[in-house]
Amino acid sequence: MKNLIKICSIVALCTFLLLGCNNINNAQKDNKLSVVTTIFPQYDFVREIAGDNVNLSMLLKPGSESHSYEPTPKDIITIQNCDVFIYVGGESEKWTEDILNSIDTKNIKIISLMECVDIVEEEIVDGMEHEHEDDKHHEDNLSHDEEIEYDEHVWTSPKNAIKIVNQISEVLSSLDEKNKEKYNKNTKEYITKLEDLDSLFKSIVNDSSRKTLVFGDRFPFRYFAYSYGLDYYAAFPGCSTETEASAATVSFLINKVKDDNIPVVFYIELSNEKMADTICEATGAKKLLLHSCHNITKKDFENGISYLDLMEGNAYNLVEALK
Repeated sequence: MKNLIKICSIVALCTFLLLGCNNINNAQKDNKLSVVTTIFPQYDFVREIAGDNVNLSMLLKPGSESHSYEPTPKDIITIQNCDVFIYVGGESEKWTEDILNSIDTKNIKIISLMECVDIVEEEIVDGMEHEHEDDKHHEDNLSHDEEIEYDEHVWTSPKNAIKIVNQISEVLSSLDEKNKEKYNKNTKEYITKLEDLDSLFKSIVNDSSRKTLVFGDRFPFRYFAYSYGLDYYAAFPGCSTETEASAATVSFLINKVKDDNIPVVFYIELSNEKMADTICEATGAKKLLLHSCHNITKKDFENGISYLDLMEGNAYNLVEALK
């Protein structure tokens, strides 16, 4: 992968020497900031803050799996030519380090979502699959720093989303003085909506006697669960590359649903849903989506679906799960 990145970088930079002037001239014509994001959450945050006052693009194609994304030479050129680059900063975006180390970034403002908030480690709860079958061997062959993997899905907590939005707004305002008042106004209005969303989730959880979620899938909601005092059981942690759980894990989740009379088993977006189907068939629980907002379908993207839309849908399904 690393060699591929280096090769792509060389190709991209050579192409940039040939095409860069055209790109710069085009940017100067409309005099707008060029903002590049890796995935959907920060794309939508910029859209809410800046509207049409920036040229905004997202590298991950709608409907694509983010954990298997590999940048193209065109993507590298896009990053090289932008004014602001916003990425997550976790394990699944290690490729960004190779690119940023291989290009001139002195004129690019770089924002990492994981540097905007307090981060937590990935968590392995009861019944969850481990990434490494031989954990003792794994521990003996890795340093302590290498063992730690932090959860990337910081945006799933509206509280974190507010911190991220504020940081993005400050950067855009510092680079684009003429639109600063618009950015500040839009940011204030958007943060009010995020605060309302946070209050909605608090109300739902506080009014529910049940505080446990079950996922027949990966669990990219560590920050969300922490924010609202929720417990959870799932097949894999959020950043896992695995999709097929062992029979022991599926059996554990089935027994947990039966023993605790869990009414809903969740799956996440762009999942094959097979594991959730199996658990629901064995228990009679309802299968519902809890959307992590990591990426959306092409249709939803074209229809302008937003982070708020997706999270409000989550609120509706959360009521079902906690009743």
